Amino acid sequence: MRQKGRAPVLKTPNCSVGNTVLDREAIIEAQQVLVDQGLDGTVKFLVEADLAQKQVVLPVPKSCPSGDCKSTKFHQVVEESEHTDYQEIRVQEQAQSLSMGSLPQSMTVILTDDLADSCRPGDDVEVTGIVTRQWGRTIPGEQCEVDLTLLGNSLFVQNKRSDAVDLSASIVHSFCDLWRAGADKPLATRNQIVSSVCPQLYGLFTVKLALLLMLIGGVERVDESGASIRGQVHMLLVGDPGTGKSQLMKYAAKLSQRSVVTTGRGSSAAGLTVAAVKEGGQWALEAGALVLADGGLCCIDEFDGMRESQRATVHEAMEQQSVSVAKAGLVTSLSTKATVLGVTNPRASSNPRDSLEVITGLSGPLLSRFDLVMVLRDAQGPDWDATVSEHILAGHQGHHQPHQQSPDNATNGHSKVWTLEKLRQYICWVKETFRPDMSREAEGTLLEYWQMARSRDDRHAARSTVRMLESLVRLSQAHARLLARHTVTRQDAKVAIMLVESCSNSSSISSFSNVLQSRCPGDPDAEYLKVEACITNTLSAWQETLNDY
Repeated sequence: MRQKGRAPVLKTPNCSVGNTVLDREAIIEAQQVLVDQGLDGTVKFLVEADLAQKQVVLPVPKSCPSGDCKSTKFHQVVEESEHTDYQEIRVQEQAQSLSMGSLPQSMTVILTDDLADSCRPGDDVEVTGIVTRQWGRTIPGEQCEVDLTLLGNSLFVQNKRSDAVDLSASIVHSFCDLWRAGADKPLATRNQIVSSVCPQLYGLFTVKLALLLMLIGGVERVDESGASIRGQVHMLLVGDPGTGKSQLMKYAAKLSQRSVVTTGRGSSAAGLTVAAVKEGGQWALEAGALVLADGGLCCIDEFDGMRESQRATVHEAMEQQSVSVAKAGLVTSLSTKATVLGVTNPRASSNPRDSLEVITGLSGPLLSRFDLVMVLRDAQGPDWDATVSEHILAGHQGHHQPHQQSPDNATNGHSKVWTLEKLRQYICWVKETFRPDMSREAEGTLLEYWQMARSRDDRHAARSTVRMLESLVRLSQAHARLLARHTVTRQDAKVAIMLVESCSNSSSISSFSNVLQSRCPGDPDAEYLKVEACITNTLSAWQETLNDY
């Protein structure tokens, strides 16, 4: 609840000048720190006058302010001058707080003294200040422009709490009770959660599981050398028109507490990372989509529409989680610890058996930065077409039964899907509570599979690098967090292998390739035993091949 007498910063009318306001916004632009005030005097009579500096140039009066002196020559008394730091930033409404179809509003905030240079573009801040008017330059014969600005009194950077959701004790207890009740069958409980993701789409169980693991992510760590190892799981959806890619992307943006949605064709390289703009005679940095999504999710539709120069800027942001800037004399590095969800259509001339580079039109170095690349092919089949059409027509007839409730959940006993808010609370809870460690069994399984993938004759060179092993670790950690575990088990490792195999067109585990028509299994334990047996047999056959040599 807001304090009495305070109002949101960007909703303040002109009549509120002089009032104190409080709100939480995102910084989109930050100018350089300037000197704010100096003390000047005339040369002849040494008459002192206080002059407040604005922008870059210190204003000089046209004549001596004493009235008796007619001198027009001035100099600054440096030893008696008083200086204070002065900086102007621009804040913008957070995208997730906007209603559908509305444009974000922005406002200039003036920071002085210790508040100057206390934040960077892309930060989430809570700012309190007094609304004032800022007059523009006066030009003879033209109307003077005036803008509302905020004279900041306090500013708190809240990036670390960007994923914070109001988790009451009752909600946490309900999640704990859920896993205590489902301790004997954890996969059935997991499937209930996965089935609640985008319930209006029929099937796509494997994709929904991958999407949920992407939102949860792995564990971010710092190694002994001080280098940060990313925990974000990047995902690329490649699918034919009408396969539900856009709906999945929008649902993921709603689930994330901080999200930015953009397109590859409509965004420039600076719009994705950071731009240098000139205002008031000085240069300032303006945050792009990846910087604004720091700590959250960045959804990029039409990913294949980006030019080569744009794709090069995304490389550093996806792997090193930062953007290096050297523009207009401004040299700095901005954080981009954001999960990237790319959506694109396959090339029209591509064949389902072609490599991912041919299907997507993306280079190998960029594809290797995605942990998962899901290809959704609209394969024709009478049984599948009949089931999907029945589900769509039932929705238009007013049957208030989500598809996962009727065909999928009816077989495993779940009668109700989770709400969007409950899913957001659960994702926030597992991310804040669980930081699972790898077990020996999980490490051995992942290492053995990675070595087998490296030795395949038909291996994809860009997808079978060391980054593949890191992706397997992140997916295993995310699955362990989804199941509320403090340790990554062999089961988590084999589910991660299943997801990676489902991305391959030439998979040696062929039963996992059709991700579009994958459904929630009626018996999750029996389905997992099939998956485990298939992976174990594949790894055993590879070991026998090595022994023969």
